[in-house]
Amino acid sequence: MPKEYVVIGLLALAGFLIGGVYSTWKTAKAMAVVLGVLAVVAVGGAVAWLV
Repeated sequence: MPKEYVVIGLLALAGFLIGGVYSTWKTAKAMAVVLGVLAVVAVGGAVAWLV
């Protein structure tokens, strides 16, 4: 599998998680923070994988 596919997948996952943060922020802030941290980890993983 080319490494670009992994990077695109991780960025897509991060986008999905950011959408979860947006949708849960008003009702469950703790869960939104957890999803935000996971999104940051996914973006960091994508950048690290690309380098």
